Amino acid sequence: MLDFVRTGLFRVARRVELVQRVNYMLGEPLCTKEELKRRRDARARLEELKKPGAKTAPLKKADVPVQIYHEADRNNRMLVRMKELLDAKGVKYTLLDVYNDQATKEFVMLQSRCKEDELPIVFVGGVAVGGYNELVDWNASGKLAKALGLSN
Repeated sequence: MLDFVRTGLFRVARRVELVQRVNYMLGEPLCTKEELKRRRDARARLEELKKPGAKTAPLKKADVPVQIYHEADRNNRMLVRMKELLDAKGVKYTLLDVYNDQATKEFVMLQSRCKEDELPIVFVGGVAVGGYNELVDWNASGKLAKALGLSN
């Protein structure tokens, strides 16, 4: 019965901004049925894990994030070459276009100490590698493989 009341009030709260804000400040007690189920399942799993001798999945090494910041079609040839190099190494990467995002563009230029016309720039694990030539240097020296946690 309480679940019915909570989910019903949630449907009403979606339409009233003040109620939404109060719900958010209280930790979202009013929510959907799916969210209630997810929370209960998570609570049950947490209780299972708290028991002595509980089996947990072994932690696996997280993939190192690789981002290529580029600006629309600027230096597209270099972007293609960067993608080819990373694809050949089997590295998953994210392309991030900073064309209409001045704040991100300034952040990238500050971190990588480059100029606007030197985009695209590669970041590995939050560390600025640089442009295509720097990426090739990292690859040739083994620094790229080490940063990605790859063998050789």
